[in-house]
Amino acid sequence: MNLQQDLEAAKILVVDDNAAIRKGLSVRLKANGFNVVFAVDAISATAALVTEKPDLVILDLGLPCGDGFVVMERLNKHDRLANTPVIVLTGREVADSRDRALQAGAVAFFQKPVDDNQLLLAINKALYFPHGRLHTDD
Repeated sequence: MNLQQDLEAAKILVVDDNAAIRKGLSVRLKANGFNVVFAVDAISATAALVTEKPDLVILDLGLPCGDGFVVMERLNKHDRLANTPVIVLTGREVADSRDRALQAGAVAFFQKPVDDNQLLLAINKALYFPHGRLHTDD
């Protein structure tokens, strides 16, 4: 399987309570060949992690029923899922959340709105160069 086929087969779980954000990400990710599944809160995210076994998670921090940090904590406690890369995409202030998200295991952190090219770069890096972290300065 070549790199492009690997990219097309990747399943991304988008966790965001905002329908417009989910729709926008869905369109962009599907246009780039990714399979996309969704969760709208911390509870459905935890269930989707187990049932869908995504290759990568795009995670908002401000979620109902527990925030994105709760989701990352649950992910890290699950042996089979602990190595799933997480990209945080949030409307929260960078100063309050970035360091905490990276310490919790996020491989990249973006504040909304995100540049499509930067997000795709972070996705590719997380899927194919998993030992590095992409630090953004937005």
